[in-house]
Amino acid sequence: MFKILRRLAMTAGLALAVPTTSSAADLFTPHGLYNSALISDLSGGSKTGTVAVGAVHAQLFTDATPLGVPGLSLFLDGLGSYGGAPDALIGDAQGVSAIAAPPALRLYEGWLQYARDGVSILAGQYDLNSEFYRLASAGLFLNSAFGIGPEYAQSGVANPSLFPDPSLALRLAYKPADAVVLRLAVLNERALDHGGSDGALFIGELALLDRSDALPPGESRARVGRNAGLPAYENKLALGAWYDSKGNPDAFGPGNHHAAGAYAIGDVLLGTLGSGKLTGFAQLGISDGRVGRFGAYLGAGLTAVGLVAGRPNDELGLAVARAQNGAHFRSFQDSLPGLEPRDAETTL
Repeated sequence: MFKILRRLAMTAGLALAVPTTSSAADLFTPHGLYNSALISDLSGGSKTGTVAVGAVHAQLFTDATPLGVPGLSLFLDGLGSYGGAPDALIGDAQGVSAIAAPPALRLYEGWLQYARDGVSILAGQYDLNSEFYRLASAGLFLNSAFGIGPEYAQSGVANPSLFPDPSLALRLAYKPADAVVLRLAVLNERALDHGGSDGALFIGELALLDRSDALPPGESRARVGRNAGLPAYENKLALGAWYDSKGNPDAFGPGNHHAAGAYAIGDVLLGTLGSGKLTGFAQLGISDGRVGRFGAYLGAGLTAVGLVAGRPNDELGLAVARAQNGAHFRSFQDSLPGLEPRDAETTL
């Protein structure tokens, strides 16, 4: 049964990055980032209204090369979040805003990385969506599902290591060739400030990337990991899988299960439009529907960049996200009197 989430919402967003100038010999590079959105439910949903959400990042990047340690770097990201809860207005389950978070000041990310000769080892507080399950074309869209599919983002009790509360992680990245990246990570199940017992989450991804801006021979393979300074890709295909070693209670029934799933994502340059370009992306994910609400997810979209001459950074896009309820959640709906069961939530 195909059900569309009935809502009419108006969203205005603002993103501002404020880098500082630095020379090659500088040890510390500060960076600021501000994202905000004004979200209105104009009709339907749970109730009409308007909320503002925002996130301010104060970042510090340290390159230890001037100290004689080539390849070693430190990254710190302090996060200040504010605003209301747009999902409470709209009544959606996937998350209408990827930057909505409880008001707080916190350390968002803090990690050390050693990256050299095609190998990167990273350890610390780490957002897995900064590298895993990530598509450039999907970055235009505000909905959480276009950042990482809800079949994985909403799995388990504490959810994986994502915004706004990443957990401790150890991540290995390896480039056997210029266009191939293999990533593996083991992450704590809960963020440091969350109570409860801990378990280990495992995730792996194989990505194939095509970059138009060629680097000198061997340099593309040598650069890997966060802040690698690589040119933007034109085409990407990635396959990933994840597993929860600890296990979590069945969300809608008895028993304890080890959540697991897999995903495939793709980002393709479809063609040029005058001085601009048209890209398309797709996401497909499956998971254990006994642990979380969703057992499958499908997302797709088109993004046009630079359609107006003289404005190369403007973007226009259309995307759809469909999250399929798992079998246990559908059974739970059937047990509630007076509730119309729904197989899925679809957002345009």
